[in-house]
Amino acid sequence: MAAVLWLLFGVALVLAEVLSGDFVLVMLGVGGLAAALADVVGGSLLADAIVFAATTLVGLFAVRPILRSRLMAGGHDHRTGIEALKGVQAVVVSTVDEHDGRVRINGEVWSARTFEPTQRLEPGRQVIVMDISGATAIVWAEN
Repeated sequence: MAAVLWLLFGVALVLAEVLSGDFVLVMLGVGGLAAALADVVGGSLLADAIVFAATTLVGLFAVRPILRSRLMAGGHDHRTGIEALKGVQAVVVSTVDEHDGRVRINGEVWSARTFEPTQRLEPGRQVIVMDISGATAIVWAEN
């Protein structure tokens, strides 16, 4: 009976990890699953608790930092939203000056204005998105 309780405890914590994403609950869940296995093998409640504690501690202090660093290493260069548009090439659709204009960014037409007030960019010109201000792209082109 203790094995079933450990198993339910472990599975519930692993499933709860989906909501937290911090690798703490999954380490507790793995500890619960290890304790269930220890109970099935024939351990006493004390042995189950020791297996649970040891597995959880190893997971928290040895495995979790490795998982977090690998997860974070892949996420540093992934930009979304406005940040993903900065530095992207665009094409001028209608003349862009310091007040108004239109550019095509990744297939979508955006209102735009120039980064340098003295620039006037004609249709067909390749530009770089320097920033986004509201729904307006601030663009720049080399002379």
